[in-house]
Amino acid sequence: MSSDHLLSSYDYYLPADLIAQNPVIPRDHSRLLVINSSTSHIHSIFRNLPQWLLPGDLLVFNNTRVIPARLYGKNSTGAPVEILLLEEQEPFCWLALVKPGKRFKLGSEIYFKLDNNDENEDNFLVATVIDRDEETGGRLLKFEVDSLDLFWKKIETIGQIPFPPYVTESEANPSQYQTIYAQKPGAVAAPTAGLHFTEELLAKLQQKGINQAYITLHVGLGTFRPVDIDNIKEHKMHQEWIEVPDVTVEKIKETKANGGRVIAVGTTVVRALEGTAKATEMANKQELIPFRGKTDIFIYPGYSWRVVDGLITNFHLPKSSLLMLVSALIGRERLLNLYQIAIEEKYRFYSFGDGMLILL
Repeated sequence: MSSDHLLSSYDYYLPADLIAQNPVIPRDHSRLLVINSSTSHIHSIFRNLPQWLLPGDLLVFNNTRVIPARLYGKNSTGAPVEILLLEEQEPFCWLALVKPGKRFKLGSEIYFKLDNNDENEDNFLVATVIDRDEETGGRLLKFEVDSLDLFWKKIETIGQIPFPPYVTESEANPSQYQTIYAQKPGAVAAPTAGLHFTEELLAKLQQKGINQAYITLHVGLGTFRPVDIDNIKEHKMHQEWIEVPDVTVEKIKETKANGGRVIAVGTTVVRALEGTAKATEMANKQELIPFRGKTDIFIYPGYSWRVVDGLITNFHLPKSSLLMLVSALIGRERLLNLYQIAIEEKYRFYSFGDGMLILL
C-alpha cells in the first residue's frame, strides 16, 4: 500500500502552546505562509494577500453562518441536559448529540427555557426525540415551533456558539468565531480560513480586480470526524449539505476562460466546488452546473482536480481528512515538511491560528 494511503503517514507532533486559543486582532494581522511554487515558500502577513493574487483571479468564500448549536435544557424530571446540534435533516428536525444520551429513548422530551424569570408555556422551546442515529450515537430531535423565523429567534436566545474542543482557554467572543460575510445559518463550526478577512482587505482585493463568489456548506460532522481506519481509502465521509449557485458557476467559467485562477477560501469551499464537479460528471454534463444537495466527497493524494487552482487554509489536525485534502494539492511529504517549518517558526495552529496560501 502507498504511504499516501496510510493513516499513520499523516501524523505529526504539535507542541500544545502552538494551538491558538484566541484570534489575532485585527483579523488580517495573522501570519501567512505562502507556497508560491513547487519548491519555494515565503513568510508573510495575511493583510498582504492582494500582492500574491492577480487581477482576474476568483476567490470563492463559504457564506455559512455558525449557529448557537450548544443548548442547555432539562428533561421531564428536571434533570439537566446538554445538546449539540449537528445537522438539520429537515425543517425543525435536527441530528444532535445529547448528554447524557442513554436516558433519551424515543418520545423523550427536552425543555429549553427562554427566560429564567418566566414560567409561562410560551417561554419554552420543546424538542422530542423521534429517532436514534447509529453512526453518531446521536438523536434526531423534532422541535415544536410554528415557523422558521421563530425557531431561529429562539435558538439565538437560548443557544451558545460552540468553540472547537481544543480551544479551552479562549477569551474570544462569539462574533470572532464568525466570518464577516457569514449569511446563511446552519454551520456548527466556522469555515476558519475565512476568519482572517476584514472589510478593508476585501475592498483592497476588489480594487485590484480580484473577483469574489460564494458557496454555502454548512460545516458539520463530516469536516471534523476523525479518520480512524489504517487504509484511508476505506474511510467513509459523512455527507454535508452544499449549494453552489448559478452566479458562482458562471464566475468560475468566466475566470477559467480568461486564464484566471479559482482560489478556494478554505477546505469547505474545496469540498463544495469539487463535489459539484463530481455531481456534474454523474449527470453526464460536460460543463460545470449549479448544485444544491449533499456531498460525501473525500479528497486525498491521487485526486484529479477539476475546479480548484489554489487554496487559502489554516493548519489542520494530525490524521484529519483536511490534512489529506491539502496533501492532495501539494503532496503529503512537502506539506508535512512545511508544517515542521511552521512549528519551528512558531506559527499558530488550528481554528484561531495563522493561514497558508497555496498557489501552484
